[in-house]
Amino acid sequence: MSTPHQYRPYIEACVEAMNACNLSYVSNLKQYDLEKLCDCIRVNRDCAEVCSFTIQALSQGNAFAAEIAGLCAKACEACIAECSKHEQTHCQDCLEACRRCAEMCRELEGSLALV
Repeated sequence: MSTPHQYRPYIEACVEAMNACNLSYVSNLKQYDLEKLCDCIRVNRDCAEVCSFTIQALSQGNAFAAEIAGLCAKACEACIAECSKHEQTHCQDCLEACRRCAEMCRELEGSLALV
């Protein structure tokens, strides 16, 4: 079983994605066309929550780290798909942070599945 220290780069990617999702969520709430951004707001929140859970699980060396990393990657991929529909800077920043996080989480999921 891996120690939390070994998860550090993955935790950092999750923190970056969580923060970008939260910023996008708050920024979207300040827009005038909330109806257009409704799905983005929901996905930002969902992704931030999954990233937060992943950070906690990896920090504790959770036995289900591979499965949790896979869930985080899936949430980030949903966020990427939604944010790609919007041109706002915060959506584009969120998309990039989620892309990095999804890649890292897929890598972690794959490496832990081999153990």
